[in-house]
Amino acid sequence: MKNKCTFARTNRKNKKENDMRYLDPKADLTFKKVFGEHPDLVISLLNALLPLDGPEEKIVQVEYLPAELVPETPLKKNSIVDVRCRDERGRIFIVEMQILWSSAFMQRVLFNASKAYVRQLEGGKKYELLQPVYSLSLVNDIFLPDLKEYYHDYRIVQVEHTNKVIEGLRFIFVELPKFTPQNFSQKKMHVLWLRYLTEINEKTRQIPQELLDSPEINKAVLQIEESAYSDAQLWGYDEFWDAVRVEKTLVSDAEREGMEKGMAKGIEKGMAQGMEKGMAQGMEKGIAQGMEKGIAQGQSNERKETARRMKNDGIPPETIAKYTQLSIEEIEKL
Repeated sequence: MKNKCTFARTNRKNKKENDMRYLDPKADLTFKKVFGEHPDLVISLLNALLPLDGPEEKIVQVEYLPAELVPETPLKKNSIVDVRCRDERGRIFIVEMQILWSSAFMQRVLFNASKAYVRQLEGGKKYELLQPVYSLSLVNDIFLPDLKEYYHDYRIVQVEHTNKVIEGLRFIFVELPKFTPQNFSQKKMHVLWLRYLTEINEKTRQIPQELLDSPEINKAVLQIEESAYSDAQLWGYDEFWDAVRVEKTLVSDAEREGMEKGMAKGIEKGMAQGMEKGMAQGMEKGIAQGMEKGIAQGQSNERKETARRMKNDGIPPETIAKYTQLSIEEIEKL
């Protein structure tokens, strides 16, 4: 892996100064730089992507909260929440970029938001003064393949009447691979921020003008120019994507192995059930056929015995054949 990273570093150094290159904003290094060091950019992102009702709900200013170590997950050891901040009203916002989906991620998001909500009581607040916690999770993976929507809004509601809500926790998950700017009716900045996150990567050489026309997006683009990072940071950037590729391979291998085991078990169970069913059907059919054959044989023997007695009584073969349905040849052999 070191040789690969060294090669990447050398390639970058050999590029011409006027060859503008960008880093992927979804990487750990770039995402935290863009949204963890520039309050105006995270405010713009949150206002664009969160379901805030009305102008009075808009976020005006924020202060960053200390980064917290969160529980380990199979895909992200010693993970740190990307951005934590609080606005002038005391509302808390948690923003995370998740490259690969795992079954534990949603529980981790719930844990982080619940912890942030409960911690407000440490300052001696009364329950009625607790402010809501918003969790925004940007996922570069598809975790709900059966749904066409990319935007998922979760809150605590009454099952029978979903308009009855317990305020306090709100969870937004965005499946980035599902997003397309076409046939879209969302607000402008919503689209622009998602385009920023999905359309720009290391292969990008020219930023679309409609993105640069937005002051916030323009500033965010400047933060991911490769020239703004040191060699050590770029090394870490490469190692991040190497780790993602390894994790993705491990997940794919595990899923494939699980599918293969599931298929083998299914085939084995199907064969056993099939054999069992076949044996049962065979026995049933055999018994039925045996009974049918036995009855027919018994009836045939009975007709022959009747024909024999009639023959012994001197009744003509033609008459015997009429009543026993035996042939003349069969009667003569008796």
